[in-house]
Amino acid sequence: MNEILFFSHLCIVMLFVLISLKLGKEAVIASTAIQAILANLFVIKQISWFGFEITCSDVFAIGSIFSLNLLREYFGLEIAKKTIWVSFFAMIFFTVMSQIHLFYLPSTFDTTHSAFLQILTPTPRLLLASLATFMIVQQLDIKLFGFFKKNLSFPFWMRNAICVTITQLLDTILFSFLGLFSLVTCLTDIILVSYFVKIVIIALLAPLTACVKWLIPQTSRDFHDISL
Repeated sequence: MNEILFFSHLCIVMLFVLISLKLGKEAVIASTAIQAILANLFVIKQISWFGFEITCSDVFAIGSIFSLNLLREYFGLEIAKKTIWVSFFAMIFFTVMSQIHLFYLPSTFDTTHSAFLQILTPTPRLLLASLATFMIVQQLDIKLFGFFKKNLSFPFWMRNAICVTITQLLDTILFSFLGLFSLVTCLTDIILVSYFVKIVIIALLAPLTACVKWLIPQTSRDFHDISL
């Protein structure tokens, strides 16, 4: 059941990313920021996937990088950099608000406080781990994607696949040690299987990514290609 749900989840996220691209750069920026928040919120839930223990937020990690690369490809370097800071701000805002939410004393009729407490208590640690990992990985992705675009004649889907493969290895290792150590049962499984899952996702996305320019051509007045 988890395996079918996982791939369905992937398809839904990618569909929403493409719809956001069709709506314009503001929608893609919002999509990237939301996925960064959801990845942090859902990362503490472990699932069994083909017999291995993983978290169920890997889809969002790939989706946010894919969204960032779409912004770099369609709207230029400066918009992609701005998106990193917008996502950074959104993650901080979410964490601060989640902790304030926990400070409220529940009424005698409340039945949800214990659930919020269990879910949101690890958030500060996850935020620090995520912010450090997010900034390093996103900056690396921007530089790698720009390098491949400027110096190599690779098509978009190939540049995206190479960049995501490299950056997600770093993302998986950094976040697992900084954010998940002592929170999950087997950190080694999380690292190895999560990265394998991400490689599978990247491979599955390759045909879709190859069709993006055909599905959503850069003909709108909002689209421009800046070779920086």
